[in-house]
Amino acid sequence: MEKIDLRPDDEHNRTLLKNARPPDWINPTPAAKYHLVVIGAGTAGLVTAAGAAGLGAKVALVEKHLMGGDCLNYGCVPSKALIRSARAAAAARSAASFGVQTGNVSVNFPAVMERMRRLRADISPNDSATRFRKLGVDVFIGAGKFTGSDTVQVGDKTLRFKKAVIATGARASAPPVPGLNEVPHLTNETLFSLTGLPKRFGVIGAGPIGCEMAQSFSRFGSEVYLVEALHGILPREDRDAAGIVQAALARDGVKLWCCGKGLKLSKTEGGGRMQVESHGTNYDVVVDQLLVAVGRAPNVEGLRLETVGVEFDKKGVKVNDRLQTTNPRIFACGDVCSPYQFTHAADFMARIVIQNALFLGRARVGALTIPWCTYTDPELAHVGLSETEAKTKNIPIQTFTQELKDVDRAVLDGEPEGLVKVHVEPGGKRILGATIVAGHAGEMIDELTLAMNAGLGLSAIAKTIHPYPTQAEAIRRTGDAWNRTRLTPVAKKLLNLWLKISG
Repeated sequence: MEKIDLRPDDEHNRTLLKNARPPDWINPTPAAKYHLVVIGAGTAGLVTAAGAAGLGAKVALVEKHLMGGDCLNYGCVPSKALIRSARAAAAARSAASFGVQTGNVSVNFPAVMERMRRLRADISPNDSATRFRKLGVDVFIGAGKFTGSDTVQVGDKTLRFKKAVIATGARASAPPVPGLNEVPHLTNETLFSLTGLPKRFGVIGAGPIGCEMAQSFSRFGSEVYLVEALHGILPREDRDAAGIVQAALARDGVKLWCCGKGLKLSKTEGGGRMQVESHGTNYDVVVDQLLVAVGRAPNVEGLRLETVGVEFDKKGVKVNDRLQTTNPRIFACGDVCSPYQFTHAADFMARIVIQNALFLGRARVGALTIPWCTYTDPELAHVGLSETEAKTKNIPIQTFTQELKDVDRAVLDGEPEGLVKVHVEPGGKRILGATIVAGHAGEMIDELTLAMNAGLGLSAIAKTIHPYPTQAEAIRRTGDAWNRTRLTPVAKKLLNLWLKISG
């Protein structure tokens, strides 16, 4: 069995390995035939395997690396642990503005990372090989590959299947930056092995991971340089919303070099040199650590997909709206085939695969309403159509915006920088999309996602009583704003006439 090297070698990482890849694991004797053979034990594979087994199917789950995939080991879990520590540091530093004296605030970075490793290990039993064996899943540790129209091989074991599922996920890939291959650098797969805080920290890519980690490390005390080829940050997001987050990063000390041109890297003693032009100014700095937070590649190597007629390209495995590959007996879900590379998207794609692969279902991935959130401070959450997409697709929309500076709870919380922006069909019968920037936007977006799923409009939001004071009141106020558009001059005259008559 391939040895996995998790650093540092402490009790927490040893616990993680015991759960995610038990060193003494013995693969079971394969069943005569499986209803499903699932390759990949990240979120998509785990949900598929657990759900199918719970419904009575005979399931085999194959994982060549770590159970839990990116989410547990290199993504959501460790990153959010760091973000929470960074928020605590920022809250302590700003306590005086609330009348609370804390004195000098310092960050014990090794303790921050130890906390992350401890919590990750505490969560790991949920995704463990032992738990899934107890759920009735045959867990095989090792690299899986297709060897025939109905067979997958893992080591010396052959697994026969009625249907198979590819859920191998994606990994960080290096962008074509001159000198990158010569400079030691971190990705999300190695970042969480750090034990010392870099004095100078370079980040390439101002997408969600880049922005989250740039802000966090700046709050920890690093001097952070964030490089982005495009203008601003978070290029997929609403520009007003991204601008609020960009201002927050600047307040936290992040130095943003956007519209970056001619980025070149070179190795120096103890670090790397970054040279780039941003808005007509040339920058040249040496950093102790460099994080590459741009570029993803699907994990398709070694699966021998070509032998079973499964088409794929550099974006991943090709699937139809029912998550069926070009081989009708083989399905795919999660990051290996989806442009929405989120844990929650993988979860719900897996549910579609269970329906369609086992029960002749007709569930469609295109019917999903998928929200997402970038966990900066403030957070930026989005669901559905954006203004840019609406313009590109010539879809008419009405937009209603409520700024948090006019919402009492946001003012009292000291979090007035934010907004709720909702796009509706003209006439307001359906919500088409929304963006929220707030301290806990990821929690707030659920209300609008539910409304979209249910086909509700802002009229329903306006009729929903929200506790006062809450920041979610900003969502209800967009409904009030829509209601005011119904008070046309004619309607106002009729109301005035009625009041005169009835008075």
